[in-house]
Amino acid sequence: MPETYWTVRWPDGSEEKLYSPSSVIAELFEPGLRYSVPDFLQRARIAMERASNRVERKYGFACSAAMDQLDRIEAKAATFTEQTDAEIACLQISQ
Repeated sequence: MPETYWTVRWPDGSEEKLYSPSSVIAELFEPGLRYSVPDFLQRARIAMERASNRVERKYGFACSAAMDQLDRIEAKAATFTEQTDAEIACLQISQ
């Protein structure tokens, strides 16, 4: 369950390095692809919930860092909901 980081480019052009306690990110995102904001959010929610569940199975408690990251993703994505053609690019995934 290696910690995984992935870098995204938001619709405003800013880039951000995101965290996951699990490599599950690579199952839902692919570097070089762009995702609509709703699709990105759905994938991020699934990924962070799976990552947190994996931590819970291994250590007996959910991963608050995964859920905190999801909160930050949702807050940032909310600023683009009015832009119907906005996309978020997955630039890189690393462990």
